[in-house]
Amino acid sequence: MKIVAVDVLGYDLTYRHGSYVMSGGRSVDVLPSTVVRVRTDEGIDGFGETCPLGPAYLAAFGAGARAALGELAPALLGLDPCNLALVGETMDRTLRGHEYAKSAVDVACWDVLGKATGQSVSTLLGGVRQESYPLYVAIPLGTVEATVEAVRAQRAEGVHAFQLKLGSDPREDAEPVAAVVEATDDCEIVIADANGGYRLQDAVVAARLLEGMPRTFYEQPCASLEECLYVRRLTTLPMILDESITDVPSLLRAWSANGMEAINLKVSKVGGLRKAKLVRDLAEQLGLRLTIEDTWGGDLVTAAVSHLAASTNPEALFTVSFMNDWTNEHIAAYQPRSVNGVGQTPTGPGLGVDVDVEALGEPLFSVR
Repeated sequence: MKIVAVDVLGYDLTYRHGSYVMSGGRSVDVLPSTVVRVRTDEGIDGFGETCPLGPAYLAAFGAGARAALGELAPALLGLDPCNLALVGETMDRTLRGHEYAKSAVDVACWDVLGKATGQSVSTLLGGVRQESYPLYVAIPLGTVEATVEAVRAQRAEGVHAFQLKLGSDPREDAEPVAAVVEATDDCEIVIADANGGYRLQDAVVAARLLEGMPRTFYEQPCASLEECLYVRRLTTLPMILDESITDVPSLLRAWSANGMEAINLKVSKVGGLRKAKLVRDLAEQLGLRLTIEDTWGGDLVTAAVSHLAASTNPEALFTVSFMNDWTNEHIAAYQPRSVNGVGQTPTGPGLGVDVDVEALGEPLFSVR
């Protein structure tokens, strides 16, 4: 099988609850999402998606994904999309970095491989380990009242894990965390996530204020791994690292320094499902737990996340996010769709979802 064309399409995703606010004054309400369609000489098409969380979250942005794909697409023509390693190596030789753009191509090729062999992507990733899994929801930075109200609304929908955005004043941040702990049950999870927004001193102050709050996890307090390790030595809070974990070397470095008990594995951050599987499998062997997710996205991002989650050891899976629950627009009939705070993975070949190509309109560009 050979790749004969690559179509790059785009659409806008709006946040279901208005504005998504994080530390450092970062706020988004609409984001450009990019869809890649890999066409083959056997008539099998594969789809993937990437949607960076604005230009100031990671070293990624929407227009950058499209520019990078313009560089990558010509090098893909003639390759066998089922040879995932060769596709990945070709992209790395063609363009350094820009893993978030490569992710959409990688996922599209997994979709082709699954359709060509009649198997789901989760089967190809090692096999289905669980039919369903609990989801978490992120609660934007806001007042105590707004935070508690949002948590109660999500609890009513069946969600039992809440990631609270922090990163302003640590004393003010501790108040909504304490209020949410009080408003939730012993079986529910509260994650205090600064998205790397604290300076070192504030991160230590926040850790001291959060100490003793039951069921509370501390996530990525500072931007660098070195800062997070410093904070880690001064707190007994269970630590989750996210933005610092970008590949296998960063995972091993953090683990060897006793830096965390869990990581957030974002598919596009590491370059797609092929590399995400490697990080996932290594984390499992190292005794870590994982949140499986992505930076942002719609139905196709959610489908890719769902297959990685379904093929993860249940004992190692901490939480999962279905990004299409957080957005208004849908390009695959809102599939996969959560039910009562629980996610399930499509069982059909490939990603198992049908993309409404007409709804996406004409490609931004095509390479043939």
